[in-house]
Amino acid sequence: MSSLDTAKYDSSDLRGAYAWTDTLKGVHYGPGSVKTALPKLLSTLGAKKAFVVTGRSLHDKTDIVKKVESILKDHNAYGATFYEIGQHSPIAGIRDALKRFKDVGADVIVSVGGGSPVDASKAILYFQQQETGGPYLRQIAIPTTLSAAEYTSGAGYTNDEGYKVVVSSPELAPAGIILDAELTLATPERLWLSTGMRAVDHAVENLYRPLVPPPIKYLCYAALADLFKYLPESKANPQAIDVRQKLQIASWMSLWPLKLEKYSALGLSHALGHKLGARYSIPHGITSCLTLAPVVALKAETASKEDKEWLAGALFHLRKPSTGSLEGDILKLSADIHKLVDDLGLHSTLTEYKVPREDLPQIAQLAVGAQDDPLLPKVVALLESLYA
Repeated sequence: MSSLDTAKYDSSDLRGAYAWTDTLKGVHYGPGSVKTALPKLLSTLGAKKAFVVTGRSLHDKTDIVKKVESILKDHNAYGATFYEIGQHSPIAGIRDALKRFKDVGADVIVSVGGGSPVDASKAILYFQQQETGGPYLRQIAIPTTLSAAEYTSGAGYTNDEGYKVVVSSPELAPAGIILDAELTLATPERLWLSTGMRAVDHAVENLYRPLVPPPIKYLCYAALADLFKYLPESKANPQAIDVRQKLQIASWMSLWPLKLEKYSALGLSHALGHKLGARYSIPHGITSCLTLAPVVALKAETASKEDKEWLAGALFHLRKPSTGSLEGDILKLSADIHKLVDDLGLHSTLTEYKVPREDLPQIAQLAVGAQDDPLLPKVVALLESLYA
């Protein structure tokens, strides 16, 4: 190919494909990519009939689900659509969806939306496999937020008692992911930006998450740099599709698909978010806006030297000067996260969500995991600070 032939190609890295040859068969990205990527992934998986899983707002208030259905119908691969998946993936919706999935004889799920449809789809496939004892069926995820649930093998859902529970298996990770920024234009601003803070939470907590290899940590640094840059730009210019595409790629980098030898939880901010979110109906993204900055500040006091070094290293990638000490740099990172939340108009309090103060010790204990953990009083104090 001559240099003249390559001139028509954009060097912005906003289009392309990446494949992980085990569970994940392909990530396709780029504005308008759903039209070609969805048929390709169906063919790769040998799928014949798709079951679309989404939420009511996306189904009723936008044409996004209809676009996906139309592509499936054009390839004679449409089965049915289920749009009763609520926030935090309640088990009742998952049960109803599983029954419908089996009734239509679908062999693949196409999830459309944020983390709740993606996680609900994993749970549906988990329970289907438990019933049949056969191989896991697969999911193609088409995210419209930045929550990054599509890159993990775990599924969080809310049980009948109102608590968040998790099922996990390598086979539950979506087999295909389509990042089409055009499909995010209808995402409400608060949801889009707050799930962007969820991606910031992923990137930061991966810096001290056990078993994460160093190259992935450097991807997280790159994710942080892009998220800090492009989230404010997206707020200022919501129709900028190129900025939205860059944010989708940054979300991908924040939680790069990993095949870990054993399960490794992200960190305290996520643990607190899981306990607060389902029980008190706080959206995932908003829990990150609440908990991440104070958790990072706590790390300046409690983290190991190696974890402090990784956290402090974020300032270099954010093009911020060092304070001269690891602890000072971590506190600066915490302050920068707090400022980003404020600049995006996402400041929240536990008062707004009517979280009773008397519940704080239990929330802290569930997040930390042990009554006698010396960290427990500090976590209770952290939660107390979130009422201001």
